[in-house]
Amino acid sequence: MTKHNIICNENDIRVDKFISYSDIALSRTAAVNLIENGGVTVNGLEINKKYRLKAGDTVTVQIPDPVPYEAKAENIPLDIVFEDEYLLVVNKPKGMVVHPAAGNYSGTLVNALLYHCGSSLSGINGVMRPGIVHRIDKDTSGLLIVAKNDFSHTMLAKQIKEHSFTREYEAVVYGNLKNDEGTVDAPIGRNPNDRKKMCVISKNSKNAVTHYSVIERFKGYTHIKCRLETGRTHQIRVHMAYIGHPVSGDLVYGVKNEKVAFEGQCLHARKIGFIHPKTEKYMEFCSELPDYFLNFLNKLHNMSK
Repeated sequence: MTKHNIICNENDIRVDKFISYSDIALSRTAAVNLIENGGVTVNGLEINKKYRLKAGDTVTVQIPDPVPYEAKAENIPLDIVFEDEYLLVVNKPKGMVVHPAAGNYSGTLVNALLYHCGSSLSGINGVMRPGIVHRIDKDTSGLLIVAKNDFSHTMLAKQIKEHSFTREYEAVVYGNLKNDEGTVDAPIGRNPNDRKKMCVISKNSKNAVTHYSVIERFKGYTHIKCRLETGRTHQIRVHMAYIGHPVSGDLVYGVKNEKVAFEGQCLHARKIGFIHPKTEKYMEFCSELPDYFLNFLNKLHNMSK
């Protein structure tokens, strides 16, 4: 059990909302669940989720220890682009979660990798994320690199940190970009109003840089290429929404009720490049645009005739 004591510094705020705004990083739903199960007290007394705090109140939050879980191998087909004894490059389909987490303990890329590779995966990220050097979102398709041992993991992670790791994406964004190319240099951190979302924010954030260029323009949409200089959570989605051109079909940061019937989030990790940890030779792989992406482009072509 982990115990947190937080002093409230404002008046008339609901306790569940206050907890979700704190540095504990709990969602409001998780805060409500704790309150209902007696895991939250105010000045030593149990309260309900609608309780409104006063400045100076001490809120005690007791978070139960996580239930131990180890990812299990599952016979799920993988689209392997490259593999040797040090690493593999996988083409992840849209809709597949990369590693197990609350609500997604099976059917993930990690479950499939454990079946394919057995014990030959790096252990640096623990039993829930074996081999995972970097991630892409559930609804983003495309290329992902997986380390088969700790040596490979360390060398690849170093390249990502030093920005020598090539990651290029293609996306369809809402609206017409003013310029044919540009750079979004804006720090990204947790959204203080919704801990499940990211946003451009100066406080408690990390620098984030995305370079983009226009591939093709359509009526109301633009097909672009994005190159990541950094790799923050939801980076492309947050940055494009920040400049007023969210990724088409993005249900979190996108435009509600898009007029065109889209095929879901239109974001694909098209290219990946890195120096092989053993041979020290540069390797680069490209992935063809998947059907959902091509179908949407065809709709836009027909609209723009």
